Amino acid sequence: MTTSTDPAAQIDALRGEIDTCDAQIIELVQRRLAVSQQIGALRSASGGTRLSLSREQRVLDRFRTALGPDGVSLGMMLLRLGRGRL
Repeated sequence: MTTSTDPAAQIDALRGEIDTCDAQIIELVQRRLAVSQQIGALRSASGGTRLSLSREQRVLDRFRTALGPDGVSLGMMLLRLGRGRL
């Protein structure tokens, strides 16, 4: 957090923090997608189903608990990105 008393400078500093968070989120989402694709390939290669609905429900429950109802939307978006179109 910035110690400047100038509101414009504080806003700029805080926006810089948001930009840093966004970059980290993007990096983590990309990493999550790569791991998810590896899991999908392994499941397919071993004759398993492409999806595990019980696993997806646990993921959505975790997002709901941590972030509330909007967390479910975020979790669902991540699941769709990782598995591709059904």
